[in-house]
Amino acid sequence: MDKIFVDEAVTELRTVADMLRWAVSRFNDAGIYYGHGTDNAWDEAISLVFHSLHLPEEIGPQVLHANLTSSEKHKIVELIICRVRERIPVPYLTHRATFAGLEFYVDERVLVPRSPIAEMIENQFSPWLYNKPVNRVLDLCTGSACIAIGCAYAFDDAEVDALDISEDALEVAQINIETLGVMDRVYPMQSDLFSALPKGPQYDLIVSNPPYVDAEDIADMPDEYHHEPEIGLASGFDGLDLTKRILANAADYLTENGLLVVEVGNSMVHLMEQYPDVPFTWVSFERGGDGVFVLSRDQLIEHQAAFAAYRDSE
Repeated sequence: MDKIFVDEAVTELRTVADMLRWAVSRFNDAGIYYGHGTDNAWDEAISLVFHSLHLPEEIGPQVLHANLTSSEKHKIVELIICRVRERIPVPYLTHRATFAGLEFYVDERVLVPRSPIAEMIENQFSPWLYNKPVNRVLDLCTGSACIAIGCAYAFDDAEVDALDISEDALEVAQINIETLGVMDRVYPMQSDLFSALPKGPQYDLIVSNPPYVDAEDIADMPDEYHHEPEIGLASGFDGLDLTKRILANAADYLTENGLLVVEVGNSMVHLMEQYPDVPFTWVSFERGGDGVFVLSRDQLIEHQAAFAAYRDSE
């Protein structure tokens, strides 16, 4: 850390507005990459500065002109410099990420929650599950458990199994399960996809945001993404190693009217090329995002021959 640079900033910056302006200038000058909850320098600055001051992001303009203490300024300046120099995403600096209207603890053991599936959760997966009972939900590759916990809040009576192969990720999931008060309905479990589950129809809804970044995109990722666990991003040459296994096995675990929802991001191109006859429904999102498909249990069974090579062994 450049002490002279920090001391100069702390001396000359006085108010919350000063700090926001300075942060935006530093971010723009450094050309940092946005993609972990914000898409511009101003929102990035708001997220970092306001969290550091324990302030809500929706506050009156009068607070912007409030003077900061020396310790507050030191803390914020050092975080801004860390964001710029080390390219660490803001949620890893604040240990906070918002998803489906809920606040989650995150660190570098899990991906930063940002899936557009949040919008589906808030809408209770309408129209696909409109007026249909949802008693059990499975979240594969749960990471921070943001999808699992979001589903527990969306469906008041549902039990949710939150599976991940990573013990580190499950430790973070447990923190969020306890903090958000769903210990009696969300159950974390270590599993390589379905491997730890008994066979048989159990779930009305299976949701997954699995690793789906293909080899080319992994090589080209901005520095910010290299702070995330690669196990949560990479999935083979075409980004579909895990998705193909999910497609091949999900029908075994879905109830009669069960639904599968999976995010594959940019790898949707590879998926459509390889399975042109599978009737994937690609979800449109009001808040942006793509690469999320929906398939019913019946559709999975109808096309299971296409996925047969990826069936897990008994």
